[in-house]
Amino acid sequence: MEKENFYKKVISLVLPMAMQNLINVGGTAADVIMLGKVDEKVLSGASLGGQVPFILNLFLFGIASGAAVLTAQYWGKKDTDSIEKILGIALTTAMAAGLLFAVVTLAVPRQVMGVFTNDEEVIGYGVQYLQILAFTYPVVTVTATYLNIIKSIERVVISTIVYASSLIINIIINGILIFGLFGAPRLGVVGAAIGTLCARILELVIVAFYAHFKNRDVKIKLKHMLRMDKQLCRDFFLYSSPVIANELLWGLGVSANSAIIGHLGSSATAAYSVAQVTRQLAMVIVMGLANATAIMIGKAIGEKREDIALLYAKKFMKLTIICTVLGSLLVVLIRPFLISGLEFSGQAAEYMRIFLIFLAVHIIFHGINVTIIVGILRSGGDTRYGMYVDVGSMWLGSILCGFLAAFVFRLPVEAVYAILLCDELIKLPFAYTRYRSKKWLKSVTRD
Repeated sequence: MEKENFYKKVISLVLPMAMQNLINVGGTAADVIMLGKVDEKVLSGASLGGQVPFILNLFLFGIASGAAVLTAQYWGKKDTDSIEKILGIALTTAMAAGLLFAVVTLAVPRQVMGVFTNDEEVIGYGVQYLQILAFTYPVVTVTATYLNIIKSIERVVISTIVYASSLIINIIINGILIFGLFGAPRLGVVGAAIGTLCARILELVIVAFYAHFKNRDVKIKLKHMLRMDKQLCRDFFLYSSPVIANELLWGLGVSANSAIIGHLGSSATAAYSVAQVTRQLAMVIVMGLANATAIMIGKAIGEKREDIALLYAKKFMKLTIICTVLGSLLVVLIRPFLISGLEFSGQAAEYMRIFLIFLAVHIIFHGINVTIIVGILRSGGDTRYGMYVDVGSMWLGSILCGFLAAFVFRLPVEAVYAILLCDELIKLPFAYTRYRSKKWLKSVTRD
């Protein structure tokens, strides 16, 4: 019976979250496909400009994941008052970050783009994209933080509804404004940014309605945002700070990878953009599993059922290995269609052909690490160790070696890309050893 309940719960959590991940990838893929039809450099500008909201989203994910360390365990104790207070702290922190990102992006967009590429034409397209996209940052801080935190109280379907609605609007407006359909002006990269802004506004409207009228368990209360509980605030930053630092430094690492590739030419950047979207597509189920892992194990720890938490960890590891292998096979299967379907130059197409082979292998290591670090370790509040492993393997491993390979030894682009993927292989033995040690298994709640 326990086995049947486990798989029922996994399916009820993973399917909506995997669908949400797929929808999010669909939005990115729509931009890539549509802008790829316009011009290689237009796509490169939008892709590199998109690194700014990518870093912000990781910061928000760090805030929400850190909060979820506490909220999942408090949910196991049915202490919704503490969850509401933690939600208020998280939203205030997230909104401050969103405003800061917006101000910096609007103030120095050209300097921001200059970090990622030295191609003036690509920088120009990226600036156009960022100047509109900056207005989405304060909006997305509320929706992304709220939706990620309520996943820890097993409210996952609403995220699918929100992001599915926004995807439809995004694709429709993108199509009309990028290509100038139905008599609309042909705006190219500006049209893509406007489509994203409209989609984000719709997300906020739906979330505001749901939070006020539908969610009876946990409410957003202004008093918890203006007057924070000191003890919970300490706990929040104790467990959130390593996660925020982890996600932010990891995100900066991914952006550093983009910057390294971006300085190797627009053909390499365009191929890299497609590879990144493909990676996200292949990982949709695994990311759902990682989140479900954190929710279910965290709740079990909060209920003081450590034996069940350990059993869940073993089961999720087995499921992850199966799903990563399937994701790898998916990359191999769709590779010919991606290469033939996008109107890239011969060089970009050749880069993409090789990149996707390396990516298929990388996904297996990446998926296992995500489930251990994001799912298992964070469920027990072991956030600091995950940060050290994630950040160390990337910055002292793949990025350092990738930089040397690109600009000192001047290795071929394909070799540089392969080296930039090696961080997951480096971190796997450290992550797996920590999982086996059981040092992550502890309660973080207060009576």
